[in-house]
Amino acid sequence: MTHPTGDVAERAAAGFTDQYGGSAAAGRWAAPGRVNLIGEHTDYNDGFVLPFALPLRTVVAADRQDGERWTVWSELSGETITFDADDVAEPGRVTGWGAYVAGVVWALREAGHPVPGARLAIASDVPLGSGLSSSAALESAVLAALLDLGGLELPAERQPRLAQRAENVYVGAPTGIMDQSAVIRCRAGHALFLDCRDESVEQIPFDLDAAGLAVLVIDSRAPHRHADGEYAARRRSCEAGAAALGVTALRDVTVDQLDAALAKLDDAETRRRVRHVVTEDQRVLDTVALLRAGRVRDIGPLLTASHVSMRDDFEITVPEVDTAVEAALAAGALGARMTGGGFGGCVLALVEADQADAVAAAVTAAYANRNFTAPGTVTVLPAPGATRLN
Repeated sequence: MTHPTGDVAERAAAGFTDQYGGSAAAGRWAAPGRVNLIGEHTDYNDGFVLPFALPLRTVVAADRQDGERWTVWSELSGETITFDADDVAEPGRVTGWGAYVAGVVWALREAGHPVPGARLAIASDVPLGSGLSSSAALESAVLAALLDLGGLELPAERQPRLAQRAENVYVGAPTGIMDQSAVIRCRAGHALFLDCRDESVEQIPFDLDAAGLAVLVIDSRAPHRHADGEYAARRRSCEAGAAALGVTALRDVTVDQLDAALAKLDDAETRRRVRHVVTEDQRVLDTVALLRAGRVRDIGPLLTASHVSMRDDFEITVPEVDTAVEAALAAGALGARMTGGGFGGCVLALVEADQADAVAAAVTAAYANRNFTAPGTVTVLPAPGATRLN
């Protein structure tokens, strides 16, 4: 995972000064990327997820400007774009990366908030396209900036839904509520236990540092293969399974009921999809119970079991991802799993902190042996959610 050099907050501030005539920004607002510790494809089944925030951040330096006009510079593209109230009147008028910014303005205005005109400069350490929620980080940092600049009141528990609406409706990306919830509501040293049915959250202690552990995040660098169509197909299978079982969502089937439920399903593929979701929900609950008890090391086998289920029952892994998991485990990781929607993206491995470099080297060597593009690796601890920096 390579990023522009230097502190991301300083880069955003310098970008603002360079782009806007030498003046300093009124403030800087940051939002992190996120990784899902466990709970994959459970979100749209009304189930449970357990993400935590990454130390990789998107930072927005911003100040007000007169009128209903927004000017945005992006470090990544080097572009400056400007849009006004007419441009954000309906989805589709601002496209490309600017749509994520315009979408937040649109969603705030749709919710009745008088959004101030603003100049913004954006810098980020969250890699694009690797399943670490770079889009949610951007939306949430922009949202935090506009709320503060305008003196707008929007409780933290309502912010994820507004940011999700910006992405779903204005940008047109069908994300669930997990990404924005994690990016906005996570706390340092904790994972966010989110019930995707009622959107209630609980901060679960996940103090890796105190346990002498870390999470190694491995960017598989695998090209996403048919991800959109396959994601939709998995969702349809889950909906069909729930309908056949007469439940609102697969969350309503417990592990104790699983064998009887599977016996009611004629289609082998649907049985596999249902088995993954039901057992994955239970793995989230088991992981939460272990973390509440301070047994951080003991969650490793649950992470690995989650990966096996995604590989064999949900069938969403690819060779690069499986190779990363296998190499990390062979090198001493306590557990490892793919994280994200599948067909590429990232792997996380729970490792002894002093072994992180050795595990990363083992994964890199395994990639070289299979002639895969070298993976990216970064060692992380749970970080805070969206915040104002100054």
